[in-house]
Amino acid sequence: MARTYWIETLGCPKNQVDSDKLEGTMLADGMTVAPSADAADVVVVNTCAFIGEARQESVDTILALEDLKQDGAELIVTGCMAERYGDELAEALPEVDQVAGFGVPVTLGKTRTAADLKVPSLDLLELPRPKSTSPWAYVKVAEGCDRNCGFCAIPTFRGKQRSRSIESILAEVDQLEAKEIVLVAQDLAAFGRDQGQGERSIIPLVQQVAERVDRTRLLYLYPSDLTDALIDTICATGIPYFDLSLQHVSPPLMRRMRRWGKGELFLERIEAIRAREPEAAFRSNFIVGYPGETEDDHDQLLAFVEEARVDWCGFFAYSPEEGTYAYDLDGAVPQSLMNERLAELRELQDQITMESRDSLIGETIEVLVDEPGIGRTHREAPEIDGVVQLPARLEVGAFHTVEAINAEGPDLIAAPPG
Repeated sequence: MARTYWIETLGCPKNQVDSDKLEGTMLADGMTVAPSADAADVVVVNTCAFIGEARQESVDTILALEDLKQDGAELIVTGCMAERYGDELAEALPEVDQVAGFGVPVTLGKTRTAADLKVPSLDLLELPRPKSTSPWAYVKVAEGCDRNCGFCAIPTFRGKQRSRSIESILAEVDQLEAKEIVLVAQDLAAFGRDQGQGERSIIPLVQQVAERVDRTRLLYLYPSDLTDALIDTICATGIPYFDLSLQHVSPPLMRRMRRWGKGELFLERIEAIRAREPEAAFRSNFIVGYPGETEDDHDQLLAFVEEARVDWCGFFAYSPEEGTYAYDLDGAVPQSLMNERLAELRELQDQITMESRDSLIGETIEVLVDEPGIGRTHREAPEIDGVVQLPARLEVGAFHTVEAINAEGPDLIAAPPG
């Protein structure tokens, strides 16, 4: 009888792609997916290590699955925590049978070497994936990052940026057979320009993906790389969705963060895009409580959020990360103050998002049905934004024209016209 597996994925969409690659390898080895973690012979936890909360969630999940798994089943930990804290993690969690870093596929509970597998130099990036089980799929186009943001430890364990070839990406897109492809990377707009060498090739990549699928969406764009040509390319796909990694808006704090930009530049860019494409949707994220953040910095961020009125926004408490520039910076913000600032920003953004959704009531919109009763327009990225609630009879995997008839917080409610 074939051995069974279960993969638990934590963290960002890029981790989900890694899990899909692992799954493709396990299926190729003759394993089958288990109906649940407690029925699997091999349980894999793909961990996240981006901030302290993510690491705690990873540890909690590992321990919960250890209690849940059946006798004799193997528990394997991979992903960012395994790469960043491999030996330390293995020592701290004796319950785990194996800690495996990136690019080490798991077969029958045992790791195999790259030589055994003849794994390409880009590790998990180039491993095959099964056909997508939903109408959309993430595709990771590069691994690592060449930037040196003060708060981010990703380059210390994911390494420098390594872009895939356009040909390999297109082959994966074809293999997935999805209606919507979501391109992801740590620094997506820098695709093709690795370690300061080569030319950015995000535009030809987007154009060629868009020729193959109905929807092409981009996640994680560094604002300085959002050129007019890239904006035009995104709009030409028919999915004018802009996920801009801004992090803050106060110039002094941005310099301490080792980031480019300031609020005025960001507002100008957003307004220019809206003038070019009134249907454009925006997402961003911000760090609250970075060392040295003052009340004036916070007030500038509040004013920006109020004026920019982006559709979706995430706010995260600063987490000190070993090996980063900010780890030993002075000016630590007390956790209680961070929490107050987070609450204030989230309350403001919830109101903006709700008003944005209410403004769509009565509009005719096109949705892709992801699952019975749930769809998305170009305004909603999968898993992170709101959804459109639909009649369950609408065909999954198909596009439908519907009318927005109500809104509930971040979600729209829609039905076929008439």
